[in-house]
Amino acid sequence: MTIDGERKVTITAIAREAGVSVPTVSRVVNGRSDVSPATRARIEELLHEHGYRRRTSRRRDRAGLIDLVFNDLDSPWAVEIIRGVEDVAHAAGVGTVISATHRRSTSTRQWLENLRARASDAVILVASTLQPTHQAELRRLNVPIVAVDPAGVPALDVPTVGATNWAGGLAATEHLIGLGHRRIGFIAGPPRLLCSRARLDGHRAALEAAGIESDPDLVQPGTFYHESGFQGAVALLDLEDPPTAIFAASDQMAFGVYEAVRQRGLRIPDDLSVLGFDDLPEARWASPPLTTVRQPLAEMGTLAARTVLRLAKGEEIESPRVELATHLVVRDSTAAAK
Repeated sequence: MTIDGERKVTITAIAREAGVSVPTVSRVVNGRSDVSPATRARIEELLHEHGYRRRTSRRRDRAGLIDLVFNDLDSPWAVEIIRGVEDVAHAAGVGTVISATHRRSTSTRQWLENLRARASDAVILVASTLQPTHQAELRRLNVPIVAVDPAGVPALDVPTVGATNWAGGLAATEHLIGLGHRRIGFIAGPPRLLCSRARLDGHRAALEAAGIESDPDLVQPGTFYHESGFQGAVALLDLEDPPTAIFAASDQMAFGVYEAVRQRGLRIPDDLSVLGFDDLPEARWASPPLTTVRQPLAEMGTLAARTVLRLAKGEEIESPRVELATHLVVRDSTAAAK
């Protein structure tokens, strides 16, 4: 019952010791009347014995407000995650507060102060990480957290929702290899993000399996945004032996590649195959429609919201680590190598 040296009893532990279900303990904690007097007395005794801290809230047995926190909100994929969270929140009669910390410690502190003031019941962190002091503050507030695509290795007591990024990177590169491409450029995402590293690792695994030597000159850094896709494509096309295909680790970077190709007077896929990752709504409207790896962003938001609402009610979850499947969507931006 101790986490990071700090005493923190859980409803699950109380239920186990009392020999009852987690929902039964949750009903006692939330002041519900549908528990027998003897069972209630036993649970109350254990709660007092272990120093369980009830949250002070104007709500009873459900969360009333979810904080959804991004590093930045200037990306279409953020809208997809918001859509998934909002669908669940609306159906549950729960409000959603959306914040962006912009990777600044001062913004994070301000958000924590606002969180404390509005007594939010749950937090969903997207592609971000918290300093240990900030995590400790959330534990003191007894606010459950779920991380979506965590930036680094999350704390053991923080459930995560992600996608099969390694498998997606593997499938994308296998598709290009199957079309006969051997010199495949790769524009990576930020290395601090686990999803970025997994996509690159999947790409390299596909090359190795096909007996293709990984050329460091064919890997360019990126940020997931259009500009870095454009810059990475320019650098790759300037090589003495340029690639015949470019796999960008996000759709936005792939659209940047489109612009670099256009400015060179080249054509996709005649002169260069291009492949992205995300399957944003814009991907099928690009010219030509973009071949990409679909990660289920809205579904990730949906699952994160359902999970954090269950935690806020004191219920158990099936697994603390969930990865939703990615799959390749083949459109018109990739073709056989010439």
